[in-house]
Amino acid sequence: MPAAGLSQPTACSLNTLTVRDAMLASCIMMRIRRTTISASEDSLGTLEAEARRRSVSVAAILREAVDEKAESLRAARRPRVGVARSSDGLAAAEVTAEPVADEPS
Repeated sequence: MPAAGLSQPTACSLNTLTVRDAMLASCIMMRIRRTTISASEDSLGTLEAEARRRSVSVAAILREAVDEKAESLRAARRPRVGVARSSDGLAAAEVTAEPVADEPS
């Protein structure tokens, strides 16, 4: 018996889900690259224990760790450009040395 508000799946909707799932899997596979890593037994044991605790694969834990590291590297590379005038430092000293207006004649 379907849940309230849900209809029984038909052959057509099952085929649609299958095609959609295949497209999604294809999209995901294009974005993920497999690689081999080397790590100490201690580090791998820690990751395996975390994977068991969260009921996920070690690969999921490793993807998460790689994504977090990559994001921190990207953030560190971003240019830090100031868009406001500083109230201290060389720029402020130059500005305060300039006269605000001409002397009255």
